Amino acid sequence: MSEIPFAATTPVSVGRVGLRARDGAALADYYKKILGLRELRRSGRVIGLGAGGRELLEIEESPVLREDDPRSAGLFHTAFLLPERADLARWVRYAIDERVPVTGASDHNVSEAIYLNDPEGNGIEIYTDRPRETWQWEEGRLRMGTEALNVQGLLAELGVGDAGWKGAPENSVVGHVHLRVGNPAEAERWWNDELGFDTMVHYGESAVFLSSGGYHHHIAANSWQSSGAGPRENDRTGLSFVELAAKDAAKSASYSDPWGNEIRVQPVKA
Repeated sequence: MSEIPFAATTPVSVGRVGLRARDGAALADYYKKILGLRELRRSGRVIGLGAGGRELLEIEESPVLREDDPRSAGLFHTAFLLPERADLARWVRYAIDERVPVTGASDHNVSEAIYLNDPEGNGIEIYTDRPRETWQWEEGRLRMGTEALNVQGLLAELGVGDAGWKGAPENSVVGHVHLRVGNPAEAERWWNDELGFDTMVHYGESAVFLSSGGYHHHIAANSWQSSGAGPRENDRTGLSFVELAAKDAAKSASYSDPWGNEIRVQPVKA
């Protein structure tokens, strides 16, 4: 069995993401089919999905919700981190065979990633990290970029007779969450001051990447589509909450970022 990824071993990491959906059952079916998440609980209109017994995604249904506005604050994507590069290769092989629509495929120097959207417009990243010892630093900042993914090189990870994609493997986690915000500088200050996250990378003035414990990022915030956005309207589909797992937290807590995104903190044993 693969080890749990570094992203989930830091003092604070991402535990779960909550989504609001107009058709929760259909959305859950999508994540089960396309990502291979498993249903762990269902109570009324709330469904919990995960991998290896670890819940990663909560979907709450409300048919009266309005569609998410991509120009507003909210979720840019939830990033599901697979433990091994071969796991990502297996998913890519599956996606090719099943003709799964994707929106992008990138090499970020520290990671390799595939992007897609779920049926209600929520962004998804499926990725794997490169070994930490290969990450490069420049003047105290981590070197990250966006280049074309070498898909054939990735698929070369798979040997003859590989068993193929069998669903999200044990020790898959939510590696990071990327948010839409009205002002990345304001988001940076909030995450630095309120939750003690470290700034890792700036993409000009339009995006910032932050983390705990030296990971490349647990949280990203951009204004690529949402510059100047005000508080999020709570009657829309999309992000419900981001739940962080904190090793030094004495009790559960809930925060609202400057745009009303709910950030929960849950204590976990070190």
